[in-house]
Amino acid sequence: MIRVDLHTHTNHSHARDSVREMFEAGQAKGLLVQGFSEHSPRPLGYDYPVEYREHLAATFEEYIEEVKELKAEQASRGITVLLGLEADWLEDEEAYIREMLAAHDYDYVIAGIHFLGKWGFDATADDWNALSFEEKCAHYTHYYRTMKKMAETRLFHIVAHPDLVKIFSADDFRRWLDLPGSMELIREALTAVRDAGMAMEISIAGARKPCREIYPGPRILRLARELGLPITFASDSHATEHVAWNFEELARYAAAEGWTESVYFTREGMKSLPFLD
Repeated sequence: MIRVDLHTHTNHSHARDSVREMFEAGQAKGLLVQGFSEHSPRPLGYDYPVEYREHLAATFEEYIEEVKELKAEQASRGITVLLGLEADWLEDEEAYIREMLAAHDYDYVIAGIHFLGKWGFDATADDWNALSFEEKCAHYTHYYRTMKKMAETRLFHIVAHPDLVKIFSADDFRRWLDLPGSMELIREALTAVRDAGMAMEISIAGARKPCREIYPGPRILRLARELGLPITFASDSHATEHVAWNFEELARYAAAEGWTESVYFTREGMKSLPFLD
């Protein structure tokens, strides 16, 4: 049974529920370790059609304090609450990211690749529907090249949803995987993740998205196992009903490739917890 969920959002960004409500939902699912990983502030110019930047900026310090208070409160109960962040990896903004991460003592930082250049590619299917197969392939390639660059900075602990780029074009993404050089490109990116001491997230969120497939898909999951990558588990929850949602499926999915434990990060380093009885 999976007892760790490291990817949780709150009403300080574009999620629905509070830190306390998301925590209580995790307790109802039997979590022993719950990490809060609110979205990071973003500089102007990296925009979504429906933007939550101002609300996040106005309440971000409240998020930090609420998680810290909950962490201290739950420590005596043997429940581990972690202060994390899902930081947008923006390949032209490394100085901004470094300064942002230095502002607080996070237990861990997840690297979320949601932007290619200044395009938030996971916002709408319309953007992808207008593209040719060749144009989509160029974006898939860009995604894994920027993942490699991200890992080489050694700023992060976890790579989030490592094939998010398939969200609106899963069939074409699978066609791209069959093309010469595609899996080698992913191998290079995941090798950089491993060599940076990072873990790869396995996220049930993909099963709720238009791609209808866990992140990452089976071929990438198998490659990650071959490379010896440690894994974390994620709901990427934006509402209480999605905290630790369908983690039974995640456990079966990871166990089928031979993993028996997942990892999490604290200020003291990486720790592990078995998920198989």
